[in-house]
Amino acid sequence: MLSNLSVSNWLGLIGTPLLIASGQVLFKMTSATAGELSVRNLLALFLNPVLVAALLLYGLGTIIWIYVLKAVPLTMAYSFMGLTFCFVPLLAQVFLGEALTLRYAIGAVFIIAGMLAING
Repeated sequence: MLSNLSVSNWLGLIGTPLLIASGQVLFKMTSATAGELSVRNLLALFLNPVLVAALLLYGLGTIIWIYVLKAVPLTMAYSFMGLTFCFVPLLAQVFLGEALTLRYAIGAVFIIAGMLAING
């Protein structure tokens, strides 16, 4: 089934987890500016451009995902969401300076092996 997918389906299967992972990094960046829980701070948070960007990425990812699901069975497509567990640490390392470890690399290999086992 994977070999029958169009380029746009592949882009959606890989792009959606990448958009979701990017949103997670932006959420983390937003958290650095979040004050104590209060109405005033919540209003400031909703006006934070980094949070708005994160929500837009999530929304775009969701719209793309809907179109992917038109063409790809959910049981196959959903396994690709596991890529978020690979993308988030990579993006966190690049944009937040968080460390990557050997344990992360081993885990990412297992996630990708699992995707291949499910869809192979």
